[in-house]
Amino acid sequence: MFHYTVTSDKTIEAVVHSLEENLKEEKFGVLWKFDVKDTLNNKGFDFDQPYLILEVCNPKEAHDMLHENQMVGYFLPCKLVVYKDGDQTKLGMPRPTELIQLVSDPSLNDKAKEIEDRLINVLNKSK
Repeated sequence: MFHYTVTSDKTIEAVVHSLEENLKEEKFGVLWKFDVKDTLNNKGFDFDQPYLILEVCNPKEAHDMLHENQMVGYFLPCKLVVYKDGDQTKLGMPRPTELIQLVSDPSLNDKAKEIEDRLINVLNKSK
């Protein structure tokens, strides 16, 4: 499966706060929060579902991966999504191990797995 997604009974705001705190423990920071609902509504499109995309980065990991293969930059920074689905909040990400296959460089697989495991831990702790 290309993604990892978990559910939470917390509000979107509470999940995002938890994500920010748990990401810090893994030396990841939130570079940007894209509020899809607000952006689409401001552009004249009716979109009522709360939906956030967070772009996150660990500078050391990004440096190391780009040093090995600059094509990795095509899917940096890592994206985490937080959205409402009925009464539940969902949080997830595309799996780095799946994305790294697009580069066709097996030497990056172990590092992608390590990053994925760390981000899955962040998602699980934040739900």
